[in-house]
Amino acid sequence: MSLTLPTPDQFPAFPYSPPYEIQVDLMRHLYTSIENRQVTIVESPTGTGKTLSLLCASMTWLRDEKDRARKGKLGSLDGDNATVEDWVMEQTRERMRREMEAEEQEYETKLANARKREKALRAKQNARVIKKPRISEHPQDPVTDDDDSFLPEEEDEEDNISPAVKALMAKLEGRSQQDSETPTCTKIYYASRTHSQLTQVLPELQRLKLRHESHTSALSHLTTKRKRGDEDATLDETCNRTVALGSRKHLCINDSLRSKATDIDEACRELLGEKSDHRCPHLPAAIDDHVMNDFRDEILATPKDIEDLATAGRLSNVCPYFASRRAIPQAELVTLPYNLLLQKSSREALGIDLTNQIVVVDEAHNLISTLLSLSTTRLPFRTLQTSLSQVAIYVTKFRKKLSAQNLLHLKKLATFLDALKKYLVEWQSEATKHPHRTEVLNAAEFLERIGRRAVGLNMLAIEKYLKTSKIARKIAGYADKQAEKESNQGQQSRPFRHRKGAIPPLHAVEDLLISLAGATEDGRITLSVEGSTGQEEVVVKYQLLNPAPHFREIVDEARSVILAGGTMSPMSDVVRQLFSHLPSERINTFSCGHIIPSSSLLTVAVTKGPRGNDLDYKASRQTDNGAIDELGQIILNFTHQIPAGMVVFFPSYNFLNKTKEVWSTSKMLDKFGAKKRIFFEPDDNAQVEPVLRDYSHAARSSPPDSKVKGAMLFAVIGAKLSEGLNFSDDLARAVIIVGLPFANLGSSELQERMRYVKRLEEKAGTSRPVGMKDAGAELYENMCMNAVNQSIGRAIRHKGDWAALLLLDRRYSTPSISKKLPGWIGGELKVAQTFGQVVKELGTFYRDKK
Repeated sequence: MSLTLPTPDQFPAFPYSPPYEIQVDLMRHLYTSIENRQVTIVESPTGTGKTLSLLCASMTWLRDEKDRARKGKLGSLDGDNATVEDWVMEQTRERMRREMEAEEQEYETKLANARKREKALRAKQNARVIKKPRISEHPQDPVTDDDDSFLPEEEDEEDNISPAVKALMAKLEGRSQQDSETPTCTKIYYASRTHSQLTQVLPELQRLKLRHESHTSALSHLTTKRKRGDEDATLDETCNRTVALGSRKHLCINDSLRSKATDIDEACRELLGEKSDHRCPHLPAAIDDHVMNDFRDEILATPKDIEDLATAGRLSNVCPYFASRRAIPQAELVTLPYNLLLQKSSREALGIDLTNQIVVVDEAHNLISTLLSLSTTRLPFRTLQTSLSQVAIYVTKFRKKLSAQNLLHLKKLATFLDALKKYLVEWQSEATKHPHRTEVLNAAEFLERIGRRAVGLNMLAIEKYLKTSKIARKIAGYADKQAEKESNQGQQSRPFRHRKGAIPPLHAVEDLLISLAGATEDGRITLSVEGSTGQEEVVVKYQLLNPAPHFREIVDEARSVILAGGTMSPMSDVVRQLFSHLPSERINTFSCGHIIPSSSLLTVAVTKGPRGNDLDYKASRQTDNGAIDELGQIILNFTHQIPAGMVVFFPSYNFLNKTKEVWSTSKMLDKFGAKKRIFFEPDDNAQVEPVLRDYSHAARSSPPDSKVKGAMLFAVIGAKLSEGLNFSDDLARAVIIVGLPFANLGSSELQERMRYVKRLEEKAGTSRPVGMKDAGAELYENMCMNAVNQSIGRAIRHKGDWAALLLLDRRYSTPSISKKLPGWIGGELKVAQTFGQVVKELGTFYRDKK
């Protein structure tokens, strides 16, 4: 019997019939990639049903894989019992089949009971107000004044832990004795950048028409359901066991803690260490572990996004953060934000094992920048100074109570902090003589600069001590207690005060130590002076130049990894930066066109202005009043032709603000306002929603007798409005890109990264054709075009949508830039040699759309 899964020609689970051809092609590609254990990069424009196709293909494979595993288990009997008579074998297979179906039915019954409990709780909530459990006003405050609670936790003392504490640890980590033998299953880890993006996954999942693994199994489930009284159950009905993972910030239901803590994660950890009568009231006691397990079953019984999970937690009065972790082993689909997937420490804390699992990274155009940011640590001088003060005061206070080993570790830590402080003071003194001074070092050079005392220290040993002893939290807690005591006595608080629930300063030191301890030739230390005049301080920053190492563990463990996005071009750059260690046969790519007809999209590179001048908005031209005046005239001409809403993206806030200033003086903004209502991207995140709401209303509805038709929104590439927002239909009948958003070449971090990728290419012995950009320049250009492509993707959002894309800069006509535009634009880019040609193209396009 062949156990290879053939790629299906059709996907019955897809909810819309018939699917678009590009959707079938995409699903077939994904199914094949998963079966062949490949890494694939997928580019599917927004509006083509990307999320639905990703889920349909992967969940279909998962169902087929379960059926294959069942057949393989039954088929193994033939090989193991070749000499047994046929009737005996048939009875054995039938018994095993019944046992497997009985297990499935038992688990289905368990989830059905969980659905009933949840339904009853919701009915009770709707019928009357449920009283909230009484929560202590200060649940996180210790009840005693005993300073011994601030002593370090000793290493290797698990044998001395009381049974009650061991049970608590097992409960929180999902290892309760009751469920120690609960089977796990192959699953899909679906990651995206934000929780709001992940909330879009659940409705798409619920649209799928997924059947049970086999018809026989389905009939058994149907019989069981009808015995429970569910006479309306059908064969198509199934339970997709899904769990949404999130941070404490999104899932904590302890209102008292949320109202006081500056950092929910840290405050929660502090609360876990409290005595039983002061622990979080939403965590069941160890002896009531079944309560946590019951809520886990409720999570799996009906798919829930983060908000649903928090609501269900409040109904059951059980912490959804820890319960969701408990649900991972039995889940078929796990949704989670990037950081929980990409950080090894987060995966370990959650108990995530990616071995032989499927990993889908949606919105993957952000993946490389996210990986680099997660490996970046930052230690400001004031944080270092606070840490040193806290350690010194702590050692003085507890010297007689600390063990010799603890005292030795703390002295080594203080030595490192003191040496680092002295060096940074000297460095800043020199830096004041050279404004904007920045220096980049590797880890070895940095440690040598600190001094001989620091070079001899074992960074790994110090880092391990900080982690096992939880000394950062202990020291910060003691500092906070002392500061509160001084405040109550009317004394001025000393500078080492740590606010309750805030991240302990020593954690920033710990992050830097981890980076230094594991630093390779790919890591760099940057020293710079930051802050406004009179508030300057030197900042130590560690950055990893190579995004691949952190992602390599995921790629090596998982069965298949899928990177998907609306705009993944240039894909070769993603392969080069993340998958250079993989053999070529394990990597493939897929890029599909848009579902809209070519007549619904007009893409024009505008190379010249009305006066015949070349349009080139490089940095030196962004402060030229003449160029800005001409840009205003160009956009004003466009307002005569573009109906409803138009979005204009600038390469930077500085350019947008300068332009706004010049146009205000020249009254160009008044001319715009006579044609369309004007909106600007707000500086404050809190104002984004109101601005978008007002813009949407203005773009879609204009009084018949008014000369003002539609609206115009000015935004910045790579900022708040350039990603994840939907400017469909009348919200964007045109997207205008002004210039190219090249990063600041003066950045020492960027320069170091460009040099790094260039050295990698030289080391690999790769030669480039004469005249072609080197790897560093290619990286610089790719970073720019990734940002442009995201802004372009705001326009076309569904099959019936239509819009014009106007690229204002002659550089868009060059092959090196135009070939990096989204694949779905393809060969549709028109290069206008005169401004009159642009006006003519626009006029024809919008007349046809009327």
